[in-house]
Amino acid sequence: MSGTGPVEPGEGTEARHAEEVPGPLRALTSRYRARGRRHRRTALVTVAALCAPAAGGYLYASRPQPRPAAPPSCPSQVVRLACLTPVTPTGTAPTSAFGFTVALTVRSGPPVTVTRVTQPDAGLSVASSPCAPFRIKSHSTRKITVTFRVTECAKVPRNAGFPFLDVTLRNARAIETHSFILGPRYARHLSEALQDACGNVSP
Repeated sequence: MSGTGPVEPGEGTEARHAEEVPGPLRALTSRYRARGRRHRRTALVTVAALCAPAAGGYLYASRPQPRPAAPPSCPSQVVRLACLTPVTPTGTAPTSAFGFTVALTVRSGPPVTVTRVTQPDAGLSVASSPCAPFRIKSHSTRKITVTFRVTECAKVPRNAGFPFLDVTLRNARAIETHSFILGPRYARHLSEALQDACGNVSP
């Protein structure tokens, strides 16, 4: 042989192309590819199933929260007490007991319960009709008769120039005792009643 050209492959020594891969090997490769696709689909479905609850929980937790309702006002802030007229309790002497009708109004919020009605002077006892405890609905007014009885003239003031009633109130927010000043007409009638009851008794 002579010449310097490249050596040509002999017959039957050429490299086989991909399309000439034997049939059993092609089938095995196809099975592996199909199995890989199935595994990928299964993995994707599993990941989606795991992520969906987490995403839903995140969206639920991060949703806009409604603003909580403001708590109701304290009962003393929504209750008004006004003096109406003096009354003489039935079955008693005018000089031993006297009373007033008052109007108690709940202006807003939940119902209010009156649990006690008192006054600061040691020489007087107080009772109410209706008898405490009683309830008053919101946006309503109830008339109450407050009856005073002199128990010891030496301990009552001769001139009740600044009298008030202590009323214990309760609602859904709190329970508190509030001193209501009932104005000059109540003070005048109270002074006159005390003078009639104890005018001849030395202080």
